Amino acid sequence: MEKKGKLYFRYGTMGSAKTAMLLTTAYNFEERNMDYLCMKPVIDTRESKSVIRSRIGIERHCEWIYAETDLYTFSKKLFRERGRITDWFLIDEAQFLTAAQVDQLSRVVDDFGTNVICYGLRTDFQSRLFEGSKRLFEIADTIDEVKSTCNCGRKTIINARIDSNGDFVSEGAQVEIGGNERYVAVCRKCWRNKRIEQSARHELPLEFKDED
Repeated sequence: MEKKGKLYFRYGTMGSAKTAMLLTTAYNFEERNMDYLCMKPVIDTRESKSVIRSRIGIERHCEWIYAETDLYTFSKKLFRERGRITDWFLIDEAQFLTAAQVDQLSRVVDDFGTNVICYGLRTDFQSRLFEGSKRLFEIADTIDEVKSTCNCGRKTIINARIDSNGDFVSEGAQVEIGGNERYVAVCRKCWRNKRIEQSARHELPLEFKDED
């Protein structure tokens, strides 16, 4: 009987416990003696290259994905080395994959019957789709949102980049690695209101601004 796999995309804002979910899944697979492999893009340099670590402190060994990595070729090489197809790939920070790498993963699913679960962000600090996330939305078999709550009680949508004063940053490179000191997840309304507040503050006449 032909083995059928699926390409999954599980997305959420920063702090929504996506990585913890991946690591919990890996632990459950290990407990049940299921074959899996954890991976993440090299662009996320916050941890050592061989570890995926969550904010709550749990971690797991992983393989590194470089910008030039062909994941279909990698999977075939892994099959030759192991003598078997890997049943599950668990991929963290999937927003940093290229569109071509997402397509390669879809071929791994279709040709080998491997299941691939990608965990990642939907959008950047300007609310624009990442390349890898965009392609996953286009071709993933199953798409699930990992929800979290803004301080106001609404669902978080925006991964706002902040400066040292806590103000939202509106310009800059799409990719800038950071944690709680650089990003805060907020709902769309709080993101809009904060930006309006900042704009109004910056446009005040000099006589209304606080003196240094």
